Amino acid sequence: MADLPTGMPIQLEPLVIRVLAPNASAYTYTGTQSYVVGGAGDVAVIDPGPDDGGHLAALERAIDGRPVRAIMITHHHRDHSPLARRLSAATAAPIVGAAPFAPGDHGSRADAAFDADYAPDRVLAEGDTVGGDGWTLTALATPGHTSAHLCFALAETRALFSGDHVMGWATSVVSPPDGDMGAYMASLDKLMGRDDRVFYPGHGEAVENPRRLVRGMLGHRKQREGQILRLLREDGQAIPAMVGRMYAGLDTLLLPAAERSVLAHLYDLANRGLVAQEGETWRIAA
Repeated sequence: MADLPTGMPIQLEPLVIRVLAPNASAYTYTGTQSYVVGGAGDVAVIDPGPDDGGHLAALERAIDGRPVRAIMITHHHRDHSPLARRLSAATAAPIVGAAPFAPGDHGSRADAAFDADYAPDRVLAEGDTVGGDGWTLTALATPGHTSAHLCFALAETRALFSGDHVMGWATSVVSPPDGDMGAYMASLDKLMGRDDRVFYPGHGEAVENPRRLVRGMLGHRKQREGQILRLLREDGQAIPAMVGRMYAGLDTLLLPAAERSVLAHLYDLANRGLVAQEGETWRIAA
């Protein structure tokens, strides 16, 4: 894990400052990266991160007294959205962005990753914009990592804030029921059709050649799909056994995420009529 300074505003380009939150982990890499977007006038803050007083103070230093036009959220996970409430109280800025998690849409399953208190003042849809003095951010619907995930495109510099849809250190976790592999792949295809100059992800370094990375991510997922189908052609398989063969040597802390990813692939394959489930066992569809 890279040794990067937390709480230090880093100017990435004239309209973009990055501030790293102190929440490094096996799932967040060096931590969540918050962004302050704007010049000498007003600004937007993208993904203020976990509810941490030190990170709030760091964001306030980066804002440096400028009016905050909006606090923008790519998705409703606890490492991205909780600090929005305290930042909104401090700046009077509205919270806008991804739709909140709706537990009723997912049966009785509770997911510890979700920010249950996230309640945006405005939900953004594809093409909705938030603008200020010399900057414009446009919402791009990229479901997959979560059902309501958004990216934000900065028109003035062709930068894309990619949240957890495309990260700078690893592929995104796609965990059903809110995560959907079919939607995730379609969202990657969507990004392939764009001409963004750089991606600024929620975790990891800036992506200087976005289309090359996205092409590699699509290939990686298709390779995993092929592995699953080859295993199932041998015999019926339960997910833990499949993960043991597909992810040899993986850190045990990451095994649950790998199992969720394989499940997401299996659901997608089942939706396409290629595999079927029998209890805990998955097989090639008859």
